[in-house]
Amino acid sequence: MDELIQDTQEQIENQRAVWEQWWDRFLNLHWEDIGIAIIIFLIFLMLRKVFTKYVYKFILAVARKTPAETISNILASFEQPFRWFWVVIGSYLALKYLPYTTGNFLDDLYQSFIIALVGWGFFNYFSQHSTLFTKLAEKTNLEDDSMLIPFLSKFIRTAIVVLTFVIIISGHGIEIGAFVAGMGVAGLAVSLAAQDTISNFLGGVVIVTEKPFSKGDWIETPAVEGTVEDISFRSTLVRTFSDTLVTIPNSTLANSPITNWSKMSKRRVDFELGVMIDTPIERVKEAVQDIDELLRNHKDVHQDLILVNFTEIRESRLGIFIYYFTKTTVWSEYLNVKEDINLEILKILKEDQVDVAIPSQNLIVTDPEKEEELELKVKELEVKARQLENPDSSE
Repeated sequence: MDELIQDTQEQIENQRAVWEQWWDRFLNLHWEDIGIAIIIFLIFLMLRKVFTKYVYKFILAVARKTPAETISNILASFEQPFRWFWVVIGSYLALKYLPYTTGNFLDDLYQSFIIALVGWGFFNYFSQHSTLFTKLAEKTNLEDDSMLIPFLSKFIRTAIVVLTFVIIISGHGIEIGAFVAGMGVAGLAVSLAAQDTISNFLGGVVIVTEKPFSKGDWIETPAVEGTVEDISFRSTLVRTFSDTLVTIPNSTLANSPITNWSKMSKRRVDFELGVMIDTPIERVKEAVQDIDELLRNHKDVHQDLILVNFTEIRESRLGIFIYYFTKTTVWSEYLNVKEDINLEILKILKEDQVDVAIPSQNLIVTDPEKEEELELKVKELEVKARQLENPDSSE
């Protein structure tokens, strides 16, 4: 029992000694230097707020009034990095003032942050909405929805990220030559294992340069049909009409037949109108002429090619072939035009006393007994049909 009490007392004394040691260290800290370092950091935070809120915005406003848009765009791109610049330099000077920081580690870290901020600014400058790409599109007569600008923007921004990373690691004493050589060996192994990725990238280049479609176009391939939403280095995103998002590898898309429905200048309508086979020929001619006149006078029908002809004589009907194009290619407007013309055709058939053919078959019976037997069966079927329609009836 005495030994247990003695051990407990020793543990308490040891813990007290540890706490006293830590307390002495705490009291012996250079609190004056720490306070000055905190003040330095707070001063730079205040300068950051004043400079970015007033001075920087004033400079940006003046730059936007000048004819040279490049300067204003660069200033706007570096606005966020410049805000963080004050935090970085304030932290660096505060830590540099403390007596605990020795060696070049803090200087290398500060240099890395500055390089990263510069890279961030150029990363913002080369966004796809930059005036640099806007002017490039104007000079090369690119369309507003061209995918070349977003593709080029992503490529340059990726190069900026890689270049910034290489500069940062070179500042930490890593030899670029050895790094590049190692990356070359690793790149060879990766390229062998990533042949599909490389083919997808080349497929994306083919799609962007040949431009079989643009962003927002309605396309159809053997794999998918829908609206193009985006194209990246590896794949193309297509929004289907069921509102699902399909990702297609660029290599697959580049090697597939692509139908671009958005490039239609007009939209086709063709069908065969069947009328009763016993319709008098004069009425058929009159209906054909009236339908042709309807299409040629309709404001939403393209007048380049209109065909209305009596072309078919079938077993149970006569066929009138109708072929025309609508001026609009928009799906909803196309359906409205088609509906309006169909309603007008029905009016014409009614006025010309032409009946639309209903699919039917004629049964010819030559045996009188079989004819009577067939009539009885038909009557029985009619009775059963009425019973099914009215199950509560007494028939």
